[in-house]
Amino acid sequence: MKMVSRTDIGKVRQVNEDRATIQPELGGLSLAIVADGMGGHQAGDIASQMAIDMIQQQLQLIHRGMSVEACKQVLKEAIENANEKIYEFASGQENYHGMGTTVVAIIASQELLIIGHIGDSRAYKITDDAITQLTEDHSLVYELVKNGQITIEEADHHPRRNWITRALGTEPGVEVDLYEYPWRPGDTILICSDGLSGLVDSSDIMGIVKSHAKLEDAAEQLIARALDEGGDDNVTVILLAHDQDSDEKRGDEN
Repeated sequence: MKMVSRTDIGKVRQVNEDRATIQPELGGLSLAIVADGMGGHQAGDIASQMAIDMIQQQLQLIHRGMSVEACKQVLKEAIENANEKIYEFASGQENYHGMGTTVVAIIASQELLIIGHIGDSRAYKITDDAITQLTEDHSLVYELVKNGQITIEEADHHPRRNWITRALGTEPGVEVDLYEYPWRPGDTILICSDGLSGLVDSSDIMGIVKSHAKLEDAAEQLIARALDEGGDDNVTVILLAHDQDSDEKRGDEN
């Protein structure tokens, strides 16, 4: 399995509050995490880094021999424990009150994806002929879409599209969305912060990924497109591919 991670501060922000990590080998599985922090006084980058570090550390004992349900439970507990620790840290220091972060964590085998998710960072699956959003945003505009008040197209340009309704670390407890999806050779998985998905349409994302033979080139072009579209936020992407073509053509692993 090939994995690439890229991030950029963007054109407006003074601090990059996004964090990401990839671990291609984890007990016969692979791990990828993106976190997009929020909060003043550099609190956002602290929250996202804490989330990445704690979740990754707590997942080090997972392995391919575990059942899907066991992997889901370990992932859920890792995210919940990170939430508790971040909330305790923020509550004890005035400058960090209210800090939090989104998170998308994926445990991948060659056949299956297990996803834990909070916030509006996203995971997509890109196949030969489609791009599918695998996570459901926890945001104000997505609630408006579900209630039929606005359309998906309107949501992408809504002035409050960055208002999230659920985050890691802002409350003592948090509900973690867990997903399970099959994937197969030829598929590519994208995890990104809203610095990409908020500026670049999904069809354009798909086109960029499909038009580059190397994952590294695709990731860098996704970042470049977000910057071209204004770059008003930090932008982070992780790409995963596991087919034979990726081993032969997409030789860059970062």
